[in-house]
Amino acid sequence: MIVTVTANPALDMTWELDRIEIGGTHRADTGAVRAGGKGLNVARVAHAQGFDVCAVTTCGGATGAELRDDLMASGVPHRLVPVTAPTRRSIAWVDRALGDTTIVNERGVNPRAEEWEAFSAAVREQAAAASVLVIAGSFPPGAPSTLLPELIAVGAGRPVIVDTSGPALLAAADAGASVLKPNRAELTEATGIADPIEGARALIARGAELVLLSLGAEGMYAVTADRVLRARLSEPLAGNPTGAGDAAVAACAVLMDAGVRDPAKILRRATAWSAAAVLMPLAGEIHSTWRDLEGALIVESAPATPHAPAPPRDPAPPRDPAPPHDPEEPA
Repeated sequence: MIVTVTANPALDMTWELDRIEIGGTHRADTGAVRAGGKGLNVARVAHAQGFDVCAVTTCGGATGAELRDDLMASGVPHRLVPVTAPTRRSIAWVDRALGDTTIVNERGVNPRAEEWEAFSAAVREQAAAASVLVIAGSFPPGAPSTLLPELIAVGAGRPVIVDTSGPALLAAADAGASVLKPNRAELTEATGIADPIEGARALIARGAELVLLSLGAEGMYAVTADRVLRARLSEPLAGNPTGAGDAAVAACAVLMDAGVRDPAKILRRATAWSAAAVLMPLAGEIHSTWRDLEGALIVESAPATPHAPAPPRDPAPPRDPAPPHDPEEPA
């Protein structure tokens, strides 16, 4: 079973517009509202493809009630931990003319100490039966710095996949996460290294086994201690990239659940599912043509340099607020 952990879920709200004009007034058809956050999107994708999952997350307030109702309707197995603060919202505007998506993510409100304790206990209980643990998304401002390492430790003895950003990305590498899935902006912000491959190697030097690096239309890289692989389509796809990274994480999780550890196989499936997510209007879904996309991928290999520069172990901590806007997926 794949257990996904979402510490800062969101009620995703999506509207499609003919064209966005800054400062203008817009009209749209009724938007779509669903339970979101990276870990929930991962669980949706894996569940829809027939895999055994359980999504652990929090819910609070009126938005939390909507999130709960949507999860119940979706059929995705889940474990909800009630909190006092209202669940945050994530708003996406899809510009049909430009083929672009603009996202505004609320940062979220930090649960109380006893609520975090209940959340951690729920993760431990569900992870006891897990073959793969996925920890995905941001943490609300003020969340305990020990929370992520503690959650990673829960997955000891099985693959732990982490998709987060900022200082949490470094903490995940230091704590021994098996797989990290940053995009270019997240990697540069966390490591301070402009070159994405060198940044990925820095995370490997800190303790990660595999870095899946998503570069949007440029494709995806798989970086290990001794290999650098790139997968891409011959032409980029037009669509909504929200949730593409979550689909990549889901692909990695389901392969690892099946015992697959080959970076090339993981990269190929992750890139295909990521591309298939772009073809769908909402995060948490992949297009049925993903096998065709996988077959059309161009996979290239490049030698890894033996000594990758690592960033300082204790870089200056960034501000508490949530990480910058991610053009590929919501936090």
